[in-house]
Amino acid sequence: MKYRIVLLFFLLISAAPSLPRLYVIGDSISMRYGPFLEKYVQGVWQYDRKSDDGQAAKNLDVPVGANGGDSRMVLEFLKLKTADKTFQPDVLLLNCGLHDIKRLPETNAIQVDSASYRKNLEAIYQLLKKHNIPLVWMRTTSVEDERHNTRSKAFKRYARDLDDYNRIADEVMRKHAVPVIDLYTFTRSLGSEHFVDHVHYDEPAMQLQAAYLAGFLQAHRSLILKRK
Repeated sequence: MKYRIVLLFFLLISAAPSLPRLYVIGDSISMRYGPFLEKYVQGVWQYDRKSDDGQAAKNLDVPVGANGGDSRMVLEFLKLKTADKTFQPDVLLLNCGLHDIKRLPETNAIQVDSASYRKNLEAIYQLLKKHNIPLVWMRTTSVEDERHNTRSKAFKRYARDLDDYNRIADEVMRKHAVPVIDLYTFTRSLGSEHFVDHVHYDEPAMQLQAAYLAGFLQAHRSLILKRK
């Protein structure tokens, strides 16, 4: 009798529908709200993200490991991931932009120019489409010039660049009917008092960001999964 119960348990487990797989790629902003997002989607999505052994957390401005970095880095990472046939998330939640708009203080040269940014996003979309991985895009959170550039000495960022790159991403995603989560506008609505440094946010803001993302994913779950 005992063995029949165990067998029935495993049969029920195997028959239960598995949760759709959510994979996240983003910069240090996503690293910080990530644990809250993982908690909020529990029981609805299988959560996973670009990760490491903690190296990215040592310096959030240096894009290594869990930090997705700029659009070139994301594209190269996805080329490697999609070459692995076991990488088949049901949706890829993605953002890149903050590292693209870094400018050298000495020359004002931007890390990834706007034409290359557009090209990289287009290539990312086409790569994911080829591998039948639906994309959900997140708009890049804000930069306040004075706050950022008085606190960051290694590189500068400007709100005008951020606005331009968000607009470019909007155009690329609209062209391909990719769902877009406006994390930029949502986070700005919380107020500047939630900044803890040049671009990162305090815990209450991170919790709200995660809840906003989880709410969007839940509200649009059926639509997102239909794209696969």
